[in-house]
Amino acid sequence: MALKSAVINVMEMAAQKAGRRLNRDFGEVEHLQVSRKGPATFVTSADLKAEKTIKEELFKARPNIAFLLEEEGEVNLGDGSGRWIVDPLNGTTNFLHGVPHFCISIALEQNGELTAALIYNPITDETYWAEKGRGAFLNDMKIRVSARRDMKTSLLAAGIPYHGTPGHKAFIHSLDTIMGEVSGIRRFGSPALDLAYIAAGKYDGYWESDLNKWDIAAGMLLVREAGGSITTFDGKNKAYETGEVLATNNVIHGPISRLLGKARKAAKNAEK
Repeated sequence: MALKSAVINVMEMAAQKAGRRLNRDFGEVEHLQVSRKGPATFVTSADLKAEKTIKEELFKARPNIAFLLEEEGEVNLGDGSGRWIVDPLNGTTNFLHGVPHFCISIALEQNGELTAALIYNPITDETYWAEKGRGAFLNDMKIRVSARRDMKTSLLAAGIPYHGTPGHKAFIHSLDTIMGEVSGIRRFGSPALDLAYIAAGKYDGYWESDLNKWDIAAGMLLVREAGGSITTFDGKNKAYETGEVLATNNVIHGPISRLLGKARKAAKNAEK
């Protein structure tokens, strides 16, 4: 049994408390107060309540740590020793439509490095967690990325930009380029869970662009601690800064990166 540190226990307690409320609200999804936050991005009363719960629990346990919150933004309560990066409901559109695939994502960043991560799926009661240098875990079981080497048998996940948003046409080119080279491609609508699934070896690769830090912070550490690779599409170590993410089991990282490069070139040529 993996021994969780004090900081992971704090994160888990906050996520589980918020998760219980999310599950209750999910059962009454049609009654939620919903407002439009942006193109195809929604904020719900459940989202806001979950964020408030997580913030209160984390602050109570660690009052010197600041926050980067999806809804509230930067909250500089701390002394510079670190910040929590929180997405209280990753997969909001799924939640609103009654699709049981969403999660809570919490990461701790210290001195510019991600040091602890937790992704909690309240529907399945699964907790993915990692600490820098300690490995990655699903509940009490250590997890590793897949060992699959053959692209033809690999299962990938992707994030699809909404029609009319930047990157939509480029994505269509990437899908067309990659689809025939792999076993299948999935789109489940929660970037944090996509990264957790890479860490657990359920997917072999995943790509998406225009993501926010709270979408990917926890998942990035999980993938790295599980032995995977996470970069921009062209292999640069700037996924966290740019929000462009290619995460794989490490073995097929090069081939997918090359295919994405080929697709990007085709998209640019098509625009001429």
